[in-house]
Parts: sequence; structure tokens; C-alpha cells
Amino acid sequence: MCGIFGITFHKEAARLTYLGLYALQHRGEESAGIAVYNKKGVLFHKGMGLAGDVFNEESIGSLKGEIAIGHVRYSTTGSTHSRNIQPFLARHKKGNIAIAHNGNLTNTAYLHNMMEEKGSIFQTTMDSEIITHLIAANPIKDFKHSVVTALMQLRGAYSLILMLNDLLVGARDPFGFRPLCLGKLDNSYVLASETCALDLIQAEYIRDVEPGEVIFIKKDKIDSIKPFFGKNHALCIFEYVYFSRPDSNIFGENVYLTRKNLGRQLAREYSLDCDLVMPIPDSGSYAALGFAQEAGIPYEAGMIRNHYVGRTFIQPSQFIRDFRVKVKLNPVSEVLKGKRIMVIEDSIVRGTTCRARVETLRDAGAKEIHMGVSCPPITSPCFYGIDFPTRKELIAHNRSIEQIRDFIGLDSLHYLSLEGMLSAMPLSGKEFCTACFSGKYPDKVPRRFSKKVLERK
Repeated sequence: MCGIFGITFHKEAARLTYLGLYALQHRGEESAGIAVYNKKGVLFHKGMGLAGDVFNEESIGSLKGEIAIGHVRYSTTGSTHSRNIQPFLARHKKGNIAIAHNGNLTNTAYLHNMMEEKGSIFQTTMDSEIITHLIAANPIKDFKHSVVTALMQLRGAYSLILMLNDLLVGARDPFGFRPLCLGKLDNSYVLASETCALDLIQAEYIRDVEPGEVIFIKKDKIDSIKPFFGKNHALCIFEYVYFSRPDSNIFGENVYLTRKNLGRQLAREYSLDCDLVMPIPDSGSYAALGFAQEAGIPYEAGMIRNHYVGRTFIQPSQFIRDFRVKVKLNPVSEVLKGKRIMVIEDSIVRGTTCRARVETLRDAGAKEIHMGVSCPPITSPCFYGIDFPTRKELIAHNRSIEQIRDFIGLDSLHYLSLEGMLSAMPLSGKEFCTACFSGKYPDKVPRRFSKKVLERK
């Protein structure tokens, strides 16, 4: 789960890319980077931390060029290390290859070993670097052919932006796990993970890059190739549940309205006599609003978020997660004291965060605490880019709902059903990946990959 952005032929390419990364910061807080192309070659600047900390006027001003790609990261495959910051840059006789990748490849081990046997030397532990080696290894000089041939060898999830000299490339895997959209700003084309990045720079949304589509942008011309056949779509439903920004449109639909629909469906499935409905800010806010409206129960902001702390879910260290839970949210005791409250969460992954929040609500004087979750129990690991890859991390993997309720300290706990979640989706005829809830994966995951990821190198 990373954020990617690219723009072609704009005199302020680096600055606009920085703004795009700023809008996509929620997709990764670990590192940020920008690479630009000019006639002399590729310049880049990257570092650990938030985009606002990595870049300043001097660093942005030094990135002279009219084509740029950028990346904000949190790690799944590949360790937390400065050498793994993207965009990843390789210089080859074909030219300069820079890549920004969102997703997770599932045949990483096989491809890595194959390329090493052929003489490739890897600089990072990222699966993304493999793509550049596959492109460079193609004996045909044509970049378009090399890219398509490389993509045909990949398995798993990828939304990519490649900068190949003055050619900008956008691609999605044939399942369409991760979002990627195409926009236009004046005469420049823009690629971004979410439409909120287009909104910030006032670019016009054109359309989504389709699952299995590869688009090549050179100056004002776009070529589209669809080399994959016979694949069902498997759009990541967790993008709607939690990860994407509520003001974004992903997979063609608005995230905010979808989360409200999830809350409405939850209220239809569970009816409780409570004094108020409150969210766990911020991602639970919109489902809570839908729940309150459907159930006819007053909506209150029972907890206030400190917006200077950051998102706990994507922090790589459990110690940091636990600490930030305590300082991130503060209850409003006057609203909660003596009340029977329905708390709406978007999801429960590990349960430790949720447990700490419930303890805080008890201390604030809540009489009863009931919880509704706007998705089903997460019982299986994700191999496509969401950072809960091991079963032992998932509270719902080996516990019943009653055991989870007892661990968290609730009076009652209610999950949205899988059927209810799917019915709340606004995409008629679209297919979603629900493997984290059902254990049914859209594509076979190689055992070697599973073991590699579970070891968390």
C-alpha cells in the first residue's frame, strides 16, 4: 500500500509531483521520493519520513525536468531501509529506467532467483526492482515491447508508473487490485493512485487505468495496450473499507459515499437500543454517519483526534503503534458519561488498538459500549499489498466473535456480513478481492512466496 504519482511535460513537474505525494501521504509515511527526467538524464531526491520532511524549496528546485514520478511508501515486501526508497532508478544501455510501484508481487522469489542465475545483481530487497531487471534483460530495444514482456511475467498486485527516458508508462495488473487513474492538467497528463491527488493540483480526471491495461504517454500522445486476457477482476475491497481517502473516487466510485453505505447496511443487520452513535475517527466517521442516519440514533463525536500524530495502522513498529493509540484520540467525557454508546469501527485487524480505545471510553464514563464493524472479521493474510501478512497477527483468525468481544472489553460486538458488505458496494457487476475475509484468493499464491512473506525479512 503505497502512493504513486507521475506527470509528463510540465515545467513544474517536480513541484506538482510533490503536491501529489502530499495528497497521497495517507498511503505511506515511511519514505518519499521524486525522480525527474531532462535531456541530460535523471535527477532524483528521496529520504525516510513524510514528504513534507523529505522535500523543501531547495530540493524541489534542484529537480529540473518536465517529466517526473513520485512515491510514498510503507513496506510490505522489502525491509524498512533507505536503499528501498522509491522511485527505484536504474541506468541501462536502453536508457534510464525509474519505477514507482504500489502493490505486492507473489512470484518474487522465483523471478529473483531466475534473474540472479542470469547474472543480475540486486541493490535492494524490493520486489519492485525485479521489474526493472526484466525490462533491461529484454534483448529487443523497443521500450514498449520490453515493458509488456516484463509485465507478462509478473504475478500478484501492481499499479506502476514507469519513467523510461521521456516516456511515461502507467500499468495495472489484470486483476486490478490497486487503483490508478489518469488525469490532465493543461497539456500535461497525470497518473495517480487516487483522484484526491488530481484535485489538489486542479487536474481534470479523465478515467481509471483499466485492469490489465498498459498506457504509454509521450508528449501529448497516449497509446493503450491490453495484453492480458481471461482474467476476472479482483478490486481490493479494503481500499473502500479503510485505506483510500474519503474524498477520492477509486475504481470509478466515491469512497465517502461507499463508507456511508457500509454503515447503513450495518444498521440494517443489527438493531440496538443505544443513546448515541459515535465513530472512531477518522476512517470510521463515515460508516458511523450512515449507521446513525439509518438507525435514527443521534450521532456524536465522542472522541477527538489529534491530527498531528499520524495513522497508527501503517506504522511499522508495534511499540510506536501502541504509543500513538494513547495520544491520538481523546474522549469527550461530557458526551459519554452514563451513556449507552454504539462505537463504529471500519475494521479490526490486531485488536490491540481497539482494546486501548475501549478502555479509554470506559474511563470517560460510558455506561455500555457496543461496537459495530463495517466489514467482516479479517481472518486471512493479504499477499497483495495490505500490511497484515501473518495469521498470528489477526485477532479473528483463531478467535470467535464472542472471544474477540471479551478481549476488547465490549458489551456487544457486531460485524457486517460479507454478503452485506458486497451489497453495499456501488459497483454493479464489478468483482472484488475479499480474500482477507473469506480466505479465497483470486490467484494462486506460491508457497515459497507465502513462507518468505511470513518470515517478514
